[in-house]
Amino acid sequence: MIDTLRYLLGSAGPSGFGSKSTAEQVTENRADLRCLTAIITGATSGIGAETARVLAKRGARLILPARSLKAAEDAKARILSECPDSEIIVMALELSSLNSVRSFVNQFHTLGLPLHLLINNAGKFAHEHAVSEDGVEMTFATNYLGHFLLTKLLLKTMAETAKETGVQGRIVNVSSSIHGWFSGDAVSYLALISRNKSHYDATRAYALSKLANVFHTKELARRLQQTGANVTVNCVHPGIVRTRLTREREGLLTDLVFFLASKLLKTIPQAAATTCYVATHPRLSDVSGKYFADCNETSTSKLGSNLAEATRLWATSEFMISRGPKAAFDLLKHLEF
Repeated sequence: MIDTLRYLLGSAGPSGFGSKSTAEQVTENRADLRCLTAIITGATSGIGAETARVLAKRGARLILPARSLKAAEDAKARILSECPDSEIIVMALELSSLNSVRSFVNQFHTLGLPLHLLINNAGKFAHEHAVSEDGVEMTFATNYLGHFLLTKLLLKTMAETAKETGVQGRIVNVSSSIHGWFSGDAVSYLALISRNKSHYDATRAYALSKLANVFHTKELARRLQQTGANVTVNCVHPGIVRTRLTREREGLLTDLVFFLASKLLKTIPQAAATTCYVATHPRLSDVSGKYFADCNETSTSKLGSNLAEATRLWATSEFMISRGPKAAFDLLKHLEF
């Protein structure tokens, strides 16, 4: 009850910010980010677009990967209309395709640019069951597996940039409090819904993908610490906000739910605040493997803090991107017998 009241009032937490803080407010002390290069997925609309706008306003060079180049060019034009001196590069990326992720990274490397910030923001909530070209349930493929491979392929560049510039690299995974809605065996459920439409539940699939983002953060932070790379990774819950994420669930029921929850909804500038805070605030130097909401560190679900499950999903993910999802699911089925 106290936490709900604090949220509604926008009371500041230990960071000095709260649920009503905006992305511009939390970056006021970072008025000059001209030394930074950032990749932001899902930056054509919603929270990602606001994150991009604010970082550009603070001077960061932006790489905007997108499935639709037209949408990305439109987003670029909107930012340039406000910040005409911004450097923004638009590139093609379909996160649900592992080949597209590899192609994007190869093209990025040809630019010869440093990389300080990687914001894995893109998200999908698909009401209808679909499977990616690689054979993975589409929500999981987009929200998690594509970002897992993207991060893996960019880590060397981030570590080298940090070493050469002395500026700590930061990775931000946009998760959701909905990760706590998932219970059960994550890997087994993924295999099930990737192969069997009848077991698909849109909300549970989305919760699984967001739990995977948390697991990714925990395990990657552990591995980064072991290697000594000057790169951190944290994940965030942006808050409840109506964005294009719900575009496949438009209708009377969705409209009614959002109307009844209107007092809990954040504006998009408020929803982008935690991402921008975690990506840029000096207070978070050397902070890694944590989960943030309303610009303050908080706890994940009990399952989300299970390091053994995080390690297991990492191993499965590595197998999927190296041998293919089908081989991974076949092996899992064999082990279950």
